[in-house]
Amino acid sequence: MLRLTWVQPEDLVGHELRQARLDGRDASAVAARWRAAGGGEAPRRAGASPGPASPGLRALAEELLDELARLPSPLADAEPTDLDRIRALCPGWPTPRPAASVSPSRLEAAWLGRAVGCLLGKPVEKLPLSGIRRLGRAAGNWPPTAYFTARGVPRDLLTAYPWNRRSAPTSLAENIDGMPEDDDLNYPLLGLKLLQRHGRDFATADAARVWLDELPAGRTFTAERVAYRNLLTGIEPPDTARHRNPFREWIGALIRADVHGWTNPGDPAAAAEQAHRDATLTHTAGGVHAAMFAAAVIATAAPVDAPDVHACLRAGLAVVPPGSRLAGAVRHAVRLAGAHADFDTVVDGLHAVHSPAHHWVHAVPNTALIAAALTHADGDFTGSVSRVVSGGWDTDSNGATVGSVAGLLAGAPAALPTHWTAPLKNRLATSVGDFDGTGFDTLAHLTHREATRPCPSPT
Repeated sequence: MLRLTWVQPEDLVGHELRQARLDGRDASAVAARWRAAGGGEAPRRAGASPGPASPGLRALAEELLDELARLPSPLADAEPTDLDRIRALCPGWPTPRPAASVSPSRLEAAWLGRAVGCLLGKPVEKLPLSGIRRLGRAAGNWPPTAYFTARGVPRDLLTAYPWNRRSAPTSLAENIDGMPEDDDLNYPLLGLKLLQRHGRDFATADAARVWLDELPAGRTFTAERVAYRNLLTGIEPPDTARHRNPFREWIGALIRADVHGWTNPGDPAAAAEQAHRDATLTHTAGGVHAAMFAAAVIATAAPVDAPDVHACLRAGLAVVPPGSRLAGAVRHAVRLAGAHADFDTVVDGLHAVHSPAHHWVHAVPNTALIAAALTHADGDFTGSVSRVVSGGWDTDSNGATVGSVAGLLAGAPAALPTHWTAPLKNRLATSVGDFDGTGFDTLAHLTHREATRPCPSPT
């Protein structure tokens, strides 16, 4: 039986109930109806059930998802999705400025850094924090200053904490042969394709068209798969992000943000606005804020005369509503990173706050971990990717974002340790467009071309 995951209504209700708790909606009556019908309040893991729900339960799930969407959130005013309302809440919104200079070499370091961080995190994605630590320590690689390996790791430990089954054949140190396909690299490629076709003043609908043209549906997950389904049923942006989409505040929009920062060097406001237009295809509120934060951080790190990583993080916070959960989580993470010399202690503090309530792919805890790792490592490349992957949650996505920032700050491919970059063989696998097998040097030049194309004057 072929059972599509991430889109079945009966799988989505539990996730929406969890999201309702996070944003303060009173969903107790809906939860009671769902439990009484035999649905269960805990989110159903995608693909875990033996088959689809009965027609009656599925119909109820669809009804309840729509009812949940109508519940008002007390956080709505503090966490808007509309760009004008976001800007109005940000007293330090950056002043638009002419684009600064960014070199192809610097962009190549960013592409390489993104690939390295993603590849480091791939084999331990979905593993619990305790398992990641035990695997790294058993191999003598903790904190992980090289790619994960199964060499020297006891068999019983590998049985208890199996590597990510899709990633281990291509992402353990002994198996790496170029950069394997991953959605964390597919989306920057899609972003590049979007800019090539429509320029930096693209509309959200333009992003949707590029997706339908270039992105295989099977390469989408969570919020992106729901939005893709919504597009195919005739729903248009921004409703694609809202309709029966309990993943709208997860990390997916954040992992699409890099290209918007790379192509607006020194202009975090423009980067954030560009990321907003991309993000609202699939996400709302905190999911959009996370993308804007990442784009602004990366834009600030992109120029040759970039400030230190701490100033980059402050620029990211300047485009996030200060009373939002995401801004509060980032501020707390930065304080925690500054207070403890041992990063494992920082990670334990973050997990104590966020793990009980959030799914491991939610934007809030992952953005906080990104900020903590960059702060604690002071922007150093190996220190940054090592720390963020050691923190668990969405390891490959977090590694990719941190690697991009730290790669920019390193300034050139030669500044990145060769034990990270040599296994990539300047080759990227992807199912997006005509990019399969493309080198990172080529991608850097293509990105530089988009960064230097004339664009509309700042408003």
